Amino acid sequence: MELRQLRYFVAVAEELHFRRAAERLFISTPTLSQQIRAIEREVGGPLLIRGTQGVELTAAGEVLLKNARTVLDVADTALRETRAVAQPGRSVFRLGVVNGAPSWLPARIEALLKSRQPGARVILTGGPSADQVRLLDREEVDLAVLRMPVRLPDHLAHTPVADEELGVVMSREHELATLEAIAPAHLKGRELIMFARDAAPDLHDSLLTQLRQRGAAISLSDSAMSHAQMLALLPLRPAAVGLGSARTATTPGLVWRPLLPTPLVVTYIAAWRATARNPVLRAVAQVLTTG
Repeated sequence: MELRQLRYFVAVAEELHFRRAAERLFISTPTLSQQIRAIEREVGGPLLIRGTQGVELTAAGEVLLKNARTVLDVADTALRETRAVAQPGRSVFRLGVVNGAPSWLPARIEALLKSRQPGARVILTGGPSADQVRLLDREEVDLAVLRMPVRLPDHLAHTPVADEELGVVMSREHELATLEAIAPAHLKGRELIMFARDAAPDLHDSLLTQLRQRGAAISLSDSAMSHAQMLALLPLRPAAVGLGSARTATTPGLVWRPLLPTPLVVTYIAAWRATARNPVLRAVAQVLTTG
């Protein structure tokens, strides 16, 4: 049984509702249900009684909840104390970066850190928005660069740090590649390859909604993959399109075109725990907030 699974179980046991627990964990309800069933298979019996209004703990579930909280507290304490010993007298800053963020953005934050805390060590952790929020929530990163929109718990503070235009990415062989810009009508019936909704549900839904509001009657592909995987696949799928920034134009075999007349724009934010005590984090958060 993994620590991640214990965190999932504790969330369900505390919320007594799968949907609310899934929202708290920033994962899908089916994924959460699958993980709980995996735990039940491992322990050899039911931990929850599922009903139309929510769930109840079985006797076994009560036992696991008590011990799971203890295990998670011990694990979190061990991690914090080990880091303190491993880095004596040295500032360590753990920066989470959402997949696909422009490279200059974490570089700017790292430069801010080192200008105010000489000798600070910066540890980078990449991943989708949902994972970055969970890392922040578990204090496994100090600050995370995320792409809006994303749901954040109330105890996380945040500030916008950059905007970036998204356009249409496609194979050089695509019939639309000869155009200088793409109008929504050009995308009618086109296969759109996107990231899996679980990775960033709010952004996923927002982009689709914005496209359709602009009149782009696209067809969402059955292929869901990371941004990097999408860029690798598009040269092999000359009828499909994807979304990305102008930075994707440097990818061999692909072209990028702006979506006009109303471009898609995404906002990047820096988020951190409002109660964080890391002095490096406080210094950088202040600079980011004041600009």
